[in-house]
This record gives sequence, C-alpha cells and structure tokens, in this order.
Amino acid sequence: MGNPHSHGAQCSHDAPQKNGQEECHDESKRDFIFISAASMAAVGTGVVAWPFVATLGPAKDTLALSTTEIDLSHIQEGQAVTVMWRGKPVFIRRRTAQDIELARKVDSDAATFNNLRDKQKDADRVKQSTFGGKEMPQWLVMVGVCTHLGCVPMGQKSTDMHGDFDGWFCPCHGSHYDSAGRIRKGPAPHNLAVPTYTFLSENRIRIG
Repeated sequence: MGNPHSHGAQCSHDAPQKNGQEECHDESKRDFIFISAASMAAVGTGVVAWPFVATLGPAKDTLALSTTEIDLSHIQEGQAVTVMWRGKPVFIRRRTAQDIELARKVDSDAATFNNLRDKQKDADRVKQSTFGGKEMPQWLVMVGVCTHLGCVPMGQKSTDMHGDFDGWFCPCHGSHYDSAGRIRKGPAPHNLAVPTYTFLSENRIRIG
C-alpha cells in the first residue's frame, strides 16, 4: 500500500480522480506555503545577519584613534613632545647634532655596539625614507613606555633626569636609555619601541 502522505500515490493512482484532484490541490497549496515560509526565513536570516556582520568591523571612533597626525613645525631643536596614540604616550624628539653624533658613535664602536642588550643601530631607529630627497635623522619617534614593567620614563623635559647616557631614565627600577632610545643599563630587556609612522611632508608625520 502506498504512503497516504506520498505526493505521487495520492495524486496519480490510489485515490479517486475527484478526491485526487482535491488532495493534489491541497498538497500543492501546502508545498507552496512550505516553500514560501522557507524562503521568507532565509531572507529574514540574511536581513538579521547583515547588521550583525557589520558590527564586527571596528567602530569609526576606533579607526580614528588608530592613526594620528602630528605637526612637527613648532618643535625646536633639542625639544621633545609627548602625544597619545592608542592609549600610549609617544615620545617625539627633535635631536641636536650632538644627540645624533652620540648615538652613532655607539654604532661605530664595535665593542660598545656588541655589548648592547638589544642591538640596533641608530640609523635603523629613525625613518630612513627621505622626503624631498632630504634625510631626517633628527626626528626620533618612540613609544614612551619602559620595556621592563611599562612605566613612563623621564627625559622629555629639559629639567628631567636623562640617565647616564643622555637619553631617558625610568626611575621605577633604574633603566637608562641612550639618545637613540636604546637600553644601556638597568633591568629593561629591550629598546623603547619605534611605532609605525610616515612622513606626510617635511614637517608632518602620521603615526599608525
């Protein structure tokens, strides 16, 4: 015996023609309702899913905080400023010729360089790409967070302690950084981090 709920048995063979036509009509109507309901459910899922997927992207205010542009034109030689980027202080120093010479003297002295805890040349810590064919080793840009326990080192102000190497000094545990921001003494394991940044013009950078 055929399944009474089987579409083919009810429509074509087992039931009388009149009833079969009515049942076929009923089943066709029911199938149409099922298909329509399924289609609407699929569309509804899509409508609900899109705003959910959209919320997975970063918010506009987060994107705005991911980069920051700094005008360097007001920073005089020997001065330093601190800006906030992604919730962290970023040190920007316009180094003097003496600062640069002091930092690069370390690079040229093999014994001193090989004793660096985190070996990195001064030239690798400043932006090497040139703008308008002009190199700009005077600009040193670093995240101002001690790599020991996350304190903010001193050395941005002329009246601050600058440590034994004329750079930055973390008073929390006594880490000394030189004029290139390299760790020279104390417990910090690494140099002050250099963030990603780009020169937009000779006097303007974008961090991030």
